[in-house]
Amino acid sequence: MSLDGVYEQDNIFAKILRGELPCARVFEDEHVFAFMDAFPQARGHVLLIPKHSHARNLLEEEPEKLAAVILGVQRVARAVRAALEPEGIFVFQTNGAPAGQSVFHLHFHILPRAGGPPQFYAPPAADMDELKALALQIAAKIS
Repeated sequence: MSLDGVYEQDNIFAKILRGELPCARVFEDEHVFAFMDAFPQARGHVLLIPKHSHARNLLEEEPEKLAAVILGVQRVARAVRAALEPEGIFVFQTNGAPAGQSVFHLHFHILPRAGGPPQFYAPPAADMDELKALALQIAAKIS
């Protein structure tokens, strides 16, 4: 799926929100719902989703709703830290299938990380002139 599309009411996270599928609930308030990932990438992998949204990704969410969502992410990340005492916490969010998104309901991953190298590769340094040209191209589209 691309960045554009129609929200599907029967996605797995919508079903979890409606109570149609089970989950291991971590936290809930009026804005967000957090639960354990059924296919964890690390012990303690938590997912957090907005409760009153039909945004498929971050780009579609209403800005006024994002404040409550990111506060929920911070609150749960702090709880993961207190409960599991990881060496680090990886918070990420993907947009579109090419970026790794598999459920098209806005969501954030909160993963405790410990020891070992990060799961990212270190590419060679980019050309500064190319970076400056890209920066100008992107900056011109900021509204």
